[in-house]
Amino acid sequence: MLDAIRWDTDLIRRYDLAGPRYTSYPTAVQFNSQVGTFDLFHALRDSRKAQRPLSLYVHVPFCANICYYCACNKVITKDRGRAQPYLQRLEQEIRLIACHLDPTQKVEQLHFGGGTPTFLSHDELRQLMAHLRKHFNLLDDDSGDYGIEIDPREADWSTMGLLRELGFNRVSIGLQDLDPAVQRAVNRLQSLEETRAVIDAARTLQFRSINIDLIYGLPRQTPENFARTVDEVIRLQPDRLSVFNYAHLPERFMPQRRINSDELPTPAQKLEMLQRTIEQLTTAGYRYIGMDHFALPDDELAIAQEESTLQRNFQGYTTHGHCDLIGLGVSAISQIGDLYCQNSSDLNHYQNALASMQLATSRGLLCNADDRLRRAVIQQLICHFSLEYANIEQAFNIDFQGYFGELWPQLQDMAKDGLIELDRDRITILPTGRLLVRSVCMVFDAYLEQHSRQRFSRVV
Repeated sequence: MLDAIRWDTDLIRRYDLAGPRYTSYPTAVQFNSQVGTFDLFHALRDSRKAQRPLSLYVHVPFCANICYYCACNKVITKDRGRAQPYLQRLEQEIRLIACHLDPTQKVEQLHFGGGTPTFLSHDELRQLMAHLRKHFNLLDDDSGDYGIEIDPREADWSTMGLLRELGFNRVSIGLQDLDPAVQRAVNRLQSLEETRAVIDAARTLQFRSINIDLIYGLPRQTPENFARTVDEVIRLQPDRLSVFNYAHLPERFMPQRRINSDELPTPAQKLEMLQRTIEQLTTAGYRYIGMDHFALPDDELAIAQEESTLQRNFQGYTTHGHCDLIGLGVSAISQIGDLYCQNSSDLNHYQNALASMQLATSRGLLCNADDRLRRAVIQQLICHFSLEYANIEQAFNIDFQGYFGELWPQLQDMAKDGLIELDRDRITILPTGRLLVRSVCMVFDAYLEQHSRQRFSRVV
């Protein structure tokens, strides 16, 4: 078992810089318009030839209400009728993509995100799942990881029963904070009772895993009231928790302009919230997986980390990083072999392209040899907190310390500060450095200095 996190306030303050979350390397900031549908078709053909298993991500952008903190690609509307034209185009995209793949390629992982996927009516959810099953080889024995994001205000027992019937066996529940004053400040009024009802339904219906999302750093939060939220969440006993640092970037995300910046907690208060949360979750038996994620010891993520099989992609930490990821819907990102590509983030552009029987691919990137090497290094560090040079040297036919020689002074400084340990044959991220793993990964990022770090959230 990995050692517990060791809290070092001075170290955190020194290394708490803005940087990528590394759901990919290179990150989406590097995507460019030179990648298009031809590249996507070529990658799909390679996937078909290699018979690689698949992971599907389906983006449903609609929300009935706006949450001021949200930085997701969404469409705020009370008009439920807007979903049907979108579903028609989404079904066209499914057909166009599926015809370039082999119908025997198994879909090991499926995830509906948003927006609010349960904005769709029960009939629309049935329609969409039926279309996916018609064109992709979805598993019907409940062995796949089929998850969906849930807003408890948009779900009830009948909705949960429908989702289970359709094959979903994992749910991720947005909660963020239970304090009424905080909820009013971010326009997300959601009671503990609503959340508990959805979790009770999921357990009764034998969903395999329940994740809860929390955010610290929201307006009107204090270390004391956020600790009360965490205590209530622990009593709900989710299998996993994601505890995100709120990044206030109103110049990039218009809804955040409705947040009163004077009501935001200070950096010192945010650090205290995180420290208390880690102590509360650790005492309750949760393991720190990395990058804001916690899981119970018997959870698949915790087991995969123990067995050094954990991976990371656009869906976060995963046990299905070996799959080709197919993104469907507006703004969705695919990762197929060495190709990253993203659909248009504009709903009208997305729908118009598909109305013309064209895919909505708008940008992407094809990894080169250096990208693949650095991606492997960052994956090892961010998933396992260690890296053996020999594994990288064998896979990429390089001398590790020679290839990254110019980075060695930075790594040695981190070693002196106690973030990492540098041995002759490995890098180990120490317990004091685990909260700062992004900072270590940033040393190996060849693109980082080309872009303003204001595009990224802070490390802690």
